[in-house]
Parts: sequence; structure tokens; C-alpha cells
Amino acid sequence: MAEVIVNGTSRPLAGTPVHRSALDFLRGLGLTGAKEGCAEGECGACSILVARPDGEGSAWTAVNSCLVPAAALDGQEVLTAEGLGTPEDLHPVQRELADRGGSQCGYCTPGFVCSMAAEYYRTGRHANGHHDHEHGPNGFDLHALSGNLCRCTGYRPIRDAAWALGDPDAGDPLALRRAQPAPTPASTRLADGVGEFVRPGSLDEALALVADHPGATVLAGATDLGVDVNLRGARPAYVVAVDRLPELRQIAVDDPIEIGAALTLSEVERGLDGAVPLLDQVWPQFASRLIRNAATIGGNLGTASPIGDLPPALLALEATVVLSSPGAEREVPLADYFTGYRETRLRPGELIRSIRVPRPLATLTAFHKVAKRRYDDISSVAVAVALDVVDGVVTRARIGLGGVAATPLRALATEAALEGRPWMEATVEQAATVLAAEGTPMDDHRASAAYRAAMLGQSLRRTWAEVPA
Repeated sequence: MAEVIVNGTSRPLAGTPVHRSALDFLRGLGLTGAKEGCAEGECGACSILVARPDGEGSAWTAVNSCLVPAAALDGQEVLTAEGLGTPEDLHPVQRELADRGGSQCGYCTPGFVCSMAAEYYRTGRHANGHHDHEHGPNGFDLHALSGNLCRCTGYRPIRDAAWALGDPDAGDPLALRRAQPAPTPASTRLADGVGEFVRPGSLDEALALVADHPGATVLAGATDLGVDVNLRGARPAYVVAVDRLPELRQIAVDDPIEIGAALTLSEVERGLDGAVPLLDQVWPQFASRLIRNAATIGGNLGTASPIGDLPPALLALEATVVLSSPGAEREVPLADYFTGYRETRLRPGELIRSIRVPRPLATLTAFHKVAKRRYDDISSVAVAVALDVVDGVVTRARIGLGGVAATPLRALATEAALEGRPWMEATVEQAATVLAAEGTPMDDHRASAAYRAAMLGQSLRRTWAEVPA
């Protein structure tokens, strides 16, 4: 029987419409703490906690419930703000927010509570060992709250509440829960009069389903599909969930580095653990922690958006994409993978299995994202630079661009203008002029074509300013 454990109680999913969000499902149960604010994963008012794998145990992971289909939670374990504490017995996070004035109208508060609780229970929270403007004396990382917006309280009392938290009590059942494995999602098949949701149990089964259902929608983190369902009325007829397939969730820091397509961006960040410095520059600028806890690297490449943040970095890293089909597998350079606006070399019946990054990695890297907001915004321009400089000479240059054409692309002319030249200001200035002419930028509500072109050139000058030699 399809069911989800909510605040310790089994809740049946039978009869739930295929495209109903987890948020609407939970509110239908009377759990109205989580709320809809933006319906696209930008405000955090809907955040909940899900038990996700973390080594041999599990971690309480905050996600946007407005984006996740309720069907995708079959067999899983969920906590809402109501499950953390009650008015008579507040959870430590709730108590600190109340004591320090961290709530006024309260609309956003349950979302903050869930995101704050995820960080409260994070294993190794004290590992950073320093106190700065992003980390409290208790090791609390304020980036854990990114993606949660408050319109009336102001963020200082919320920060103060986060930094006042101690450690979970020795007998805290939610802390003890971390030592147990996360539930294995059930093999699910739900249908209504509009669509069908299927969670296969293996990659072979998933490939067979995708081959047998041309036009099937492949679901991973739902951070893109959820927006289409909520705001554009999308109702795909056949959805295949691949986010928990073990074959797509492996990571190997070898040569090449290989990253499973169904790993979330937060999992990739933890799994690489600094092994790819260029990607470490991308993660803080990629949406919010709530989104990175759900979005997958395969989903980001599968949507093939020309303004995605990851493709420019992966292009600069000369990544390849491993594509699987029934009985076959092929590897495509990412530079050849994008063929048009949101079009790729994926053939019918194929799935992205993994992404490979060859070694050795470039010795000088930079990632620059130009957007109207510093965090949690769509880029106007994204530039990733990866250079090898030997004895003051650029021996290899790879530059990936986003937001300046119908697809992410390599800046081939700029690369040629750099290679074999001394890494010096005059070379950078000449190459910056070339870079400003790359792509086919356009005017839209985010930026003009002239601005985008100017930002391309500036990105290379900024790289020189940050790493002159």
C-alpha cells in the first residue's frame, strides 16, 4: 500500500492525485504550518524535513514541499513543524525563535523552523571550527537558511536564534534517528484520470519504462517540473521517478571523477569534499540550500537550460555525459551534448547515468555569476574559467558560458586567444575583448545584450584581478 510516514504516523497515499504536491497533501491532513508563498521554491514557507541517506545513517533534510509530488514520498519519512514540537512542548528551535523575537506575522516561521532544525541536527555541525559572519559560535551555518524569506521580522533575530542553539539532548529521538538508515523508497505505481506516476526499482526497469513510453517525463528533484505543474498547469501523462535509483547515486573521486546523475547537489558537494575547487565556487551561488537538497546534477543537464549555473562549470572542466539505454551505454562530451534551445543529444529511451570529469584538473579556476540578487537568483551571465599556467604561460584554457546563447557553450575563440600566451594583464585585456564578442546575447528582462557582452569581458579581467599569477 502506498503510504508516507508523517510525524511518526502512517498516512495512505491511495486516492491522492498524481500531480498533487506534498504541500497540498500535508495541508489536506490538517498540517497547515507549511504554506504556499511563491509555488516555485524561492520563499521557503513550505519547507519540510525528509529523512535522506547520509552514509550508513540518515539526515533530516529540508526541502520545498510545494515542488515535490506527494507520490514521490511513498515509503519515506517526513517531519513538519507540527512534528517537531507543540505549543506546550516547544522544540529547541521553536523556543529560541520565540524567545528572541524571530517571528511576527508567522507566515514564514514554520519554514524557518524546518530549515533551522535540519542544520541543528546536522552531523559535524561544529566541524568548521570558526565564528564569522556566516557561522555562529555553535557552528551553525547560516547558508542552511537560504531560500527562506521573511518580509516582516527581519533576519537578525532569526540569526540570533540560530546561533543560540545548543546541541540536541542525548535522548532526543530525532537526533537518535540519524543512526538508522533512511527508508528505501517503495516501488510505486499510482494513477488517476490525468496521469500515472511510477517509481521503478532498478535502472534496467527505468530504461524499459522510458523506452516503452515515448515522451515520458523523467523526475528527479522536481525543482523544475514542480514549477511547471504549479505555475504553468503542466500535467504530464506518465512520470518516471529515478531520484533514488542506486545505479544513479554513486560518486567516485578517481580519474575520471564520476558523479551519479541522481545525486542531489548537496550530496555532490559533500561527496566531492573540495576535490573540484571550481564546483566549490558554484555551490553557494546555485539557488538555495533548499533547492540544492533536491535538485540533481542529471536533472540540471536534462533540462538543458541555457542559463543553468552548472553547465558552464562542467564545460570548463571538459566533462562528459554518460547516457544509458536498454543494453547500451555511450559517452558524449558535454561540449557536444547541447544541440539547441533545451535540446540535447539524448535519444528516445536514454537516461543520463552520470557525469565524468577528467583529471588532472586545471590549476587556476574561477566562476562568476552575474545576477540581480547575490544569492538565489537566475543568472544573466555565468562564466567558468579553467586555466593551466606553467612558467607564466597559459598552456590550456577552457571557458564555459551560460546566458549568452540558446545553449551553454565553450568560448573557443577566447581559449585560443589565451593558449600559448603569457598570463599577464595585456594578454587578459586582449582576450577579454574576444570574450565580449562570444555567443549571441539577447535583450530580455534580466539584462540587455550589451550588458551581457560587457560582463563577459569583465569576468576575465576579474579572474586576473583575483588570481594574477
